[in-house]
Parts: sequence; C-alpha cells; structure tokens
Amino acid sequence: MRTAVFPLLAAGLSFGLLAGAQIDRAPWLIWNASASVPVGLYVVRPLRAPSRGDLVAVRLPDNIAAFVVARGYVGVDTLLLKHVAAVEGMTVCRDGLVITIDGTVVAQAVRFDRQARPLPRWAGCVVLGPDAVFLLIADVPDSLDGRYFGPLNSAAILGRAVPIWTRGGDE
Repeated sequence: MRTAVFPLLAAGLSFGLLAGAQIDRAPWLIWNASASVPVGLYVVRPLRAPSRGDLVAVRLPDNIAAFVVARGYVGVDTLLLKHVAAVEGMTVCRDGLVITIDGTVVAQAVRFDRQARPLPRWAGCVVLGPDAVFLLIADVPDSLDGRYFGPLNSAAILGRAVPIWTRGGDE
C-alpha cells in the first residue's frame, strides 16, 4: 500500500507545481475531447503574436459560439484548439469548397455536417490585416474552423496550446 501512495503524491506535487506556475492565467488547462487534434490535456501559455503553425486555444466570437452551441457541436463556453494557418499579409480564399492560402490549396470544406445539416459558407478572398488570423485543421474536413467561418480577430486567441498528455492523433 505504501508503494502505491508515493507515485500518487509525486504526481500530485508535479500537478500542483504546474498549477502554481499557471495560476495567473485563465483558463490554464484544457481537456480536448475533439478528434480534430489529439484527445488529451493541454496547457495554455501566453502568445504575443500568433505564427503560422501554432496550435492555439480559441474562444469563439459570440455569433459563431451561438451557432455551434445551438447545433450541439460543443457546449457553452467550450474552448477550441486550432492551428494558425494564415496571418497578417496572407491571402485566404474560399471558392466553392476549396480553401487556398496565397494561391495554394490547403483544404476542402464539406457542404453538410454528419446530420446532413448545411454548414456555413463564406466566399471570396481576404488579405489578412494585423488583427486577423485564419485557423484551420487542414486534414479534418468537418473541423469547425476557418473553412466555415472565415478569418477571426486574433483577440479570440487565448494562448498557445501545449500538450501535457494525449492519447495520440489516430482516435
């Protein structure tokens, strides 16, 4: 019994140290249950300026949040994890179901969700300004991201998401 207590105490102490280091940042831990990125526990760290490729924690703008909650995609106040695919100065386009960044095809959208309901569409091209980002999980066609909602204000980004523990990306 005594040998089982030590690993639990060590894990608790480690978790406590992590929590103490992050306590001034809210939210500081996220459990990701979505298959868009590996299922698991992530810590949110400060991010001065998002860069292409960063995995970020995002609080959706109210209008988009209301839509995804009404559809039952996520719960109220759920944070999403997405990759930054484009930043200031880059051109993002949606033509039909095709998403391009600076003229390169990066993703495809789908017309309907898994319950055959139409997904939001935007069309045209946007050159991203200093406060805009385009978020995308390119290899997951029905991921709730920029392919359906277009660019977002970078203020929606809460920080960089760093995995602490994940099950892996194949689930």
